[in-house]
Amino acid sequence: MINDPGGSGDLHHEKRARYLVSGSVFHEQGRLLVHVRLTESATARQLWSEHFDHPLGELFDMQSEISRRVVDQLSLRVSQAERRHLARRYTRNLAAYGYFLDAQAHLLTRKAEDNRQARALYRLAIEQGPAFAQAYADLALSHAADYRNQWSEDGGASLSRAREMADTALHIDPEIPQTYWVLGYVDAQRRQHQQALESLRKAVALDNSFADTYALMGGIHTYLGTPKRSLSLLCRAMRLRPEAGYLYFLLLGRAYYFLGDIEQARINLHEALSRNPASLDAHLYMAASAVTSEEDGSGEWEAEEVRMIRPGFSFQRWLQTYPMTSADQIEQLRAALAAVGLR
Repeated sequence: MINDPGGSGDLHHEKRARYLVSGSVFHEQGRLLVHVRLTESATARQLWSEHFDHPLGELFDMQSEISRRVVDQLSLRVSQAERRHLARRYTRNLAAYGYFLDAQAHLLTRKAEDNRQARALYRLAIEQGPAFAQAYADLALSHAADYRNQWSEDGGASLSRAREMADTALHIDPEIPQTYWVLGYVDAQRRQHQQALESLRKAVALDNSFADTYALMGGIHTYLGTPKRSLSLLCRAMRLRPEAGYLYFLLLGRAYYFLGDIEQARINLHEALSRNPASLDAHLYMAASAVTSEEDGSGEWEAEEVRMIRPGFSFQRWLQTYPMTSADQIEQLRAALAAVGLR
């Protein structure tokens, strides 16, 4: 699974994952039908599957339920000995690692309350293991999520705290590629894109098969107004991690949109939404693509989806924490969304 605490471009994973979570999503008569599968990567053997059926209005509750059910299944399959083995990559304190795993499960749900719980659990992990660099790095992501999703009263303070936690992780252990990825993500939210790219190049130097690093670099180039450079980076990420979730498709669709290739933009955005119907950014870019193509009236439908996900949506407020720095692209997106009433 890809962790997206920021809802727009945070990508983070463990390479060579032992288990793979996949599924299918159907939207039918106001209900959301989801079939989730857990398979063993090495053998492709299906270990568990379950169907979920909820009204569309309960989308976020369904996401939380699915995340917790998957975590429950993984907990059943990871023995105490395996936990000790996995924990050694991060900390020798098994209790700290347990809190860390619980925190990650909460971070995945992308809800304000769960984000607060994740932060509390990361702090418990750090109390148990003060030199637990990855816990500090992921604690940084929880603060960045507060900023990106506008969950905190002082977003600037949240973002500053995210940078401080990421710096602490780096000082504890400068040889972990994921820490440089977190630094890159946090600096991208700060609109310090060149600084972010420098951190990501360091992550690649430590692990040149770290797919999410290439994906984030691709996303940053689109923020900068150079989406053509995004394509090769995102395609490389997909080759390294073909089972990746919705975010890779969202980033690719966004790059194609700003390149003016609306057909490929819509193909990739559709793939993103088939994997995560609650992606606000994917619906925004799908609405903008529909307006640009002038082929159908789906832009208005996408605008309604945006309002359902975020009642009272304001483009200007959304833009306050959106990392794009290209004035031309911002104006292009603003004009397209205004055409379907998303102002």
